Amino acid sequence: MENPVIHLEHVTFSYNQTPVLEDVNLDVGEGDFIAVVGPNAGGKTTLLKIILGLLKPNRGKVRVFGVTPVRARPRIGYMAQQTSFDFLFPVSVLDVALMGRLGHCGRFAFYSGKDREAAMEALERVEMASWKNHPFSQLSGGQRQRVLLARALASDPELMILDEPTANVDAAIETELFEILDALNRHMTIMVVSHDLGFVSCYVRSVACVNRRLVVHPTSSITGEMIHELYGGNVQMVRHDHHCSKEDRDWPSS
Repeated sequence: MENPVIHLEHVTFSYNQTPVLEDVNLDVGEGDFIAVVGPNAGGKTTLLKIILGLLKPNRGKVRVFGVTPVRARPRIGYMAQQTSFDFLFPVSVLDVALMGRLGHCGRFAFYSGKDREAAMEALERVEMASWKNHPFSQLSGGQRQRVLLARALASDPELMILDEPTANVDAAIETELFEILDALNRHMTIMVVSHDLGFVSCYVRSVACVNRRLVVHPTSSITGEMIHELYGGNVQMVRHDHHCSKEDRDWPSS
């Protein structure tokens, strides 16, 4: 692949002598929408942290937009798996979205008019602009996820990385969030960690299966045998092609 957005070459990583990732090779092209799946403790979040430059591999090469992950950070939006907030702190929806502009602030960390415009545009993209003055603590779970996505979007990223953005939300909210991501994919590359392969296969173009090692498949080539090998259980995988209709969606069962 010429000029991939993400390039990992023979990457290995261990926590205290315990191997987590082993000889990982990955190329993600511009405009791709890739899902990262795998069992718990299989290395999915570690993979994201290496791409973000939060962890350094023991061996191997990592490039994002052709440079080191640290240098590429201004071009990346990140939505973490878990975000802790003090719900007694009186922060508004707009305040949370503005947090995504902290890396763009000047020396004294004052938000500019441009920062506020970017935060409002991000809220518009997730359909939460009308809630800008509403207390974040009073939002529903799905609304909070939208605002946290807006926070990541406020930096105007070219690459969006999301670690299980639909964890602990119901199926309707999951659909809403992935419809938003599907629209965003027209303008940026997206990598998302998910446990729900039967659902995300309606949207993503490729799937990175991670269990210490990593193998990438086109969405349409995923089979039940692959999932059985990955998760080590009796899992039935119903194949979906990209952009299958909502009415035709099935769910994997065990």
